[in-house]
Amino acid sequence: MKNLQVTIDSNSGFCFGVVYAIQMAEDYLDEYGKLFCLGDIVHNDEEVERLKKKGLVTISHEDFQNLHHERVLIRAHGEPPETYKIALENDIELIDASCPVVLKLQHRVRESYQEVDTPIYIYGKHGHAEVKGLVGQTSGDAVVFQDISELDGKELPAKISLFSQTTKDTRNLYKIRDTLVERGVEVDFNDTICRQVSSRDIQLRDFVKNFNKIIFVSGTKSSNGKVLYGVCKENNPDSYFISSSEELKSEWFNVDDKVGICGATSTPLWLMENVKAALESL
Repeated sequence: MKNLQVTIDSNSGFCFGVVYAIQMAEDYLDEYGKLFCLGDIVHNDEEVERLKKKGLVTISHEDFQNLHHERVLIRAHGEPPETYKIALENDIELIDASCPVVLKLQHRVRESYQEVDTPIYIYGKHGHAEVKGLVGQTSGDAVVFQDISELDGKELPAKISLFSQTTKDTRNLYKIRDTLVERGVEVDFNDTICRQVSSRDIQLRDFVKNFNKIIFVSGTKSSNGKVLYGVCKENNPDSYFISSSEELKSEWFNVDDKVGICGATSTPLWLMENVKAALESL
């Protein structure tokens, strides 16, 4: 026995936007037994599978276009205007679980696009559901980049409006702003990082320093998970990324290690508890 001393980070687990979406899904599943969801409800395969067993059916946007007279959940990431238009045309009842923070950001992007005569640049992951929703507010005109190097060698406008996907790294966003200003670009800067996410960055820095080893639990599709794992690794090099308890390796640990468990805003508490139980059995 390794006799590991294991602690779960009390600040980890679902953010309120994900909690809201999953609660809405479960309420409808309890009542109707089946519900469609446009894309994975959360970027965590384990949680998606749990809800699938309750009757949640994940569909693609292509599936959605061919669907009629059904109920469909919009997840916390939000959707572009086109989705609502299709729902109206196909007599689809939308259960809108878009995160309030994302909805506010969509409104700000749309307002800037309609009222301010400057190109819109969005710091975010290419193809991410939230980013697609934001680009949709601009009729597809916004420029998306996930690294400042993507703008190297390109002629930039004299002035831009800069926004960010809500789950990106705060420090990187401010570095991007400063770099653009240094290049002579006038930046209408909008700090649109979700503070529940950015505060976890700060909390994690303190949490991970208290342990010999850190186990970070997250789905591989989670942008937020990649950011927060980077924070763990930076502040405790003995940090390991896993998606389920099956990925744990005994050789990572020494006898009597103090082990901290933390996760992304899309990581359910029950999954971290499973990992804790597995560690304590080593």
